[in-house]
Amino acid sequence: MWKRVCVSSAELTASAGPVAAPDRKPRIGLSDARRRAAIVLAACRPRQWSKNLLLLAAPTAGGVVDDASDIGRVTLAIAAFCLLSSATYLVNDVRDREQDRHHPTKRARPVASGALAPRSALCVAALLCLAGLGIGLALRWQFALLGVGYLALTTSYSLWWRRVIGLDILAIAAGFVIRAAAGGAAVDVGLSRWFLLVTSCGAVFVVAAKRYAELREEHHAGALRHSLGGYSLGMLRAVIALAGSGAAGAYILWVSTRPADGPWYELTIMPVALWLGRYAVLVARGGGEAPEELILGDRPLLAVTLVWVLLFVGAIYVGG
Repeated sequence: MWKRVCVSSAELTASAGPVAAPDRKPRIGLSDARRRAAIVLAACRPRQWSKNLLLLAAPTAGGVVDDASDIGRVTLAIAAFCLLSSATYLVNDVRDREQDRHHPTKRARPVASGALAPRSALCVAALLCLAGLGIGLALRWQFALLGVGYLALTTSYSLWWRRVIGLDILAIAAGFVIRAAAGGAAVDVGLSRWFLLVTSCGAVFVVAAKRYAELREEHHAGALRHSLGGYSLGMLRAVIALAGSGAAGAYILWVSTRPADGPWYELTIMPVALWLGRYAVLVARGGGEAPEELILGDRPLLAVTLVWVLLFVGAIYVGG
């Protein structure tokens, strides 16, 4: 009887037709795709895109931000540098993933935490580079050339300059200067030597403050990275003071050379001095490791920035 039942079952299965083999690769649902997209976006560090607003400096100083065509070009330029900078962040995260896993906050980054595979991160970085440079070529070849220079600088920093005391600060600061120059190249606005000097000193000021905050935090943690081993808190305080003084002095000389009706440009000196002083105070209190968070998170600093913007725009379009 058992044999008869088995045969009957086999016949029943055969009559039902072949059974479809189960899929070996599960389909990716919409929620899973969104989760992966969110992970990639987090690895691109969108909060640091605020640094690329520096591309507005030269077009604003050149008085071209009231032209719709130029506004569109500057917007595309900022988008291109957001893509390029995110590509460099992904490459750095892949390179530093083992070290970041021992950092109290950086270990949560997608690559360090294992949420994003290194190979996937590098593929996304390559696509972002191509997209950013493609936008650059569509704008002006000079802008695209600065984009290539930015990528070369950040790559060489990751490989070499980050281990050389002094040059690591200058390399990061140069990235800010390239951003400022790229903003001018996007709309064909020339840059004066005073503009470049203000930008350079201001960049060194912010980067030295970042190094100071990092060194101070790692002293408290009891672990010191090799890249910070050659610095001392006193040395970095001196660099911050010199760079801040240089930025303020160069700014005063710059505004004194600009033609204007009335004291508009002179009125912008006080907000700049207050901004530098406030930033230095916040760094002394332990801030500055993430400049974009410090600038966007401190209300007095934001208020001083807004006052400077209003006065400077007024100097260009009212008193110019």
